[in-house]
Amino acid sequence: MESRLNFFGNPLAGKVLKHINSANKVIAESPLPAATQELVKIRSSQINGCGFCTDMHTKDATHAGETQQRLNLVAAWREATVFTDAERAALELTEQGTRIADAAGGVTDEAWANAAKHYDEDQLAALVSLIALINAYNRVNVIVQQPAGDYQPGQFG
Repeated sequence: MESRLNFFGNPLAGKVLKHINSANKVIAESPLPAATQELVKIRSSQINGCGFCTDMHTKDATHAGETQQRLNLVAAWREATVFTDAERAALELTEQGTRIADAAGGVTDEAWANAAKHYDEDQLAALVSLIALINAYNRVNVIVQQPAGDYQPGQFG
């Protein structure tokens, strides 16, 4: 499989990615727990069918010490006992925020209130920003059919 467009090598795309990556750095340095950040990226990538991002974030999570059991259960988090209540709230917000076009009214007040019980305002800002950002990355990679499987942790810095 080859990408339709060498998005990582295109000068214009490189300028766009520079700004998107700057936003990602702000989120990565936020008070939102790193493990939660990876779970959000994985779940959104699974929903969007983004193999490149699913590969990247499962590998990054493993490299950071995440367990294989938890990674295996991200897609079935509702039935899994290995996630904290806060992580479950983040995963619910991720699913609703990612499937926004599928849900009349978007994210429910219940999902928002549940997330707000577990995260302070800065963490919520980071969580919302992360959900939006990973969806942008997913869409770029799905549109250009970026191949998955070759990512190495730390590859992009």
